[in-house]
Amino acid sequence: MSRRGPGRSWLLIGLALVAAVVVAVWSTRGNEEFPIPLDPRNPGPNGAQAVAEVLEDQGVDVTIARSADELEEERVDAATTVLVTDTASLSPRTLDRLREHARAGRVVLVDPSYTLAQEIDDDLHATTAFPDEVDADCTGGDGPAGTDLSGLRIEADQVTVFSDDGATLDGARCFATGGGAVVAESKAQDLVLFGAGEALTNDQVLRADNAAVALRLAGASERLVWYVPDPTDAGADETVSLRSLIPRWVVPGMWLGLLALFGLLLWRVRRLGPLSTEPLPVVVRAVETARSRGRMYRRSGDRAHAAGALRRAARADVAARLGLDRRASAAEVVDATARHTGAPPAQVATLLDDTTYTPATDQDLVALAQELARLRREVRRG
Repeated sequence: MSRRGPGRSWLLIGLALVAAVVVAVWSTRGNEEFPIPLDPRNPGPNGAQAVAEVLEDQGVDVTIARSADELEEERVDAATTVLVTDTASLSPRTLDRLREHARAGRVVLVDPSYTLAQEIDDDLHATTAFPDEVDADCTGGDGPAGTDLSGLRIEADQVTVFSDDGATLDGARCFATGGGAVVAESKAQDLVLFGAGEALTNDQVLRADNAAVALRLAGASERLVWYVPDPTDAGADETVSLRSLIPRWVVPGMWLGLLALFGLLLWRVRRLGPLSTEPLPVVVRAVETARSRGRMYRRSGDRAHAAGALRRAARADVAARLGLDRRASAAEVVDATARHTGAPPAQVATLLDDTTYTPATDQDLVALAQELARLRREVRRG
């Protein structure tokens, strides 16, 4: 069907789509039976009931297959198109069967994932893009499998872009974006990849030329088999495993990391020989250390430093006796000591607070030490 066809035909198609969307939106309350996205009987915003009904109105024989067994029972020939939605549930065995159908008819895969693209060909890549609008701009023909998509535009919130490293996509490519194409045809198998599944939904089918693209891809043949894969179609040996989900380079990378770790262990854990012990040249008793430090303080004449050391030791002892936190400030220790001993706070502060009084002579320093010792004994007795 050409975009430049009779205006009356396009008007009828547009009216039919609008009516189908209105009916689909009106009946969303009954969406519990078909919650699968792009289901041809799903009337919800993410369903594709509008497209299915318009195709039937245009004379296309639409048959729905909901399992691999039902698909196997369907006759596929040159006048048949197989449209596959919900491709995340497609098993490799069913994909091989679809390739056989593609030799007789025409197969359209909607939004195949990266894993499914790798099943089709190792050089095929599927990535997600978020363009506003994408023009057809077809290369290698008007469109895949002879479908005329020239002059059309796709508008969707999210699309899947297909690209390859070799000759995987040697057919027509349309809607180029993000280094690949949204619609592409794989190797001579007549396998069409359609990466704008949202364009088929009831919610977005009326945006841009989404309706025309959907009708030309799905309605190019007289008969359409709409296949909705069932997860139970996969055999016991086809279930998804962690190994099938991770990229192929992860396993060699893990082995390389383990080898590097093993080399690091060999380097850091190598034995350098037994530990050698060396006796200390001299043992200094604690009392001698204290006396030596005292002589140093005396020789330097730094009475403020010596007084500070005495006060810090006294505050720590008094705070421990009174159950104070070891990080208590000098003011807190002075206040608690004054309450405990009944002495005036100013007198206690003169002894414990570094900022109140600095000894001017050695006699004053000795007197301060004696008063601090007396205060500590008084607190200990109390």
